[in-house]
Amino acid sequence: MKKEIHPEWYPDAVVTCVSCGTEWRTGATVPTMQTEICANCHPFYTGQQRIVDTEGRVDTFMKRLRMRDEIQNRLDEERQALTPPDLPLSELGLSKRHLNILNENDINVVQDVLDRLASDGDDAILSISGIGRQALSDIKKSLRARGYELPVQEDSEEVAE
Repeated sequence: MKKEIHPEWYPDAVVTCVSCGTEWRTGATVPTMQTEICANCHPFYTGQQRIVDTEGRVDTFMKRLRMRDEIQNRLDEERQALTPPDLPLSELGLSKRHLNILNENDINVVQDVLDRLASDGDDAILSISGIGRQALSDIKKSLRARGYELPVQEDSEEVAE
């Protein structure tokens, strides 16, 4: 071996755990060492659930979760503000002619349209004189654009094979 190139060896170096304060002796190239966690306090060895967080990662993660929840709540509030049931049909951007026809048939707000669609499906709107498939399509498209959920229409006709 070459002389004076190897580090000094300390056969009784002291190792201290910062978390629990346990000390033990071992051989090392430095006289004292500190470790953040040891076998006496590590969750794997103790069987106890414990969060080992030395860099604040858990706090950062929890902060991100809170921010996500706040953003989700704000988006839900905005979505509900867009979809009030008493919204006048005039705000959906329908043609004046179709608005007048719907008003004559006591369909003045969005809830009226949704009720008719839920009870009898598309036929409830199509049975109104002056309202055709294109007008119904425009009404549904406008409602979906505003965030309303339309009732699902079940097909009662069976396909003959």
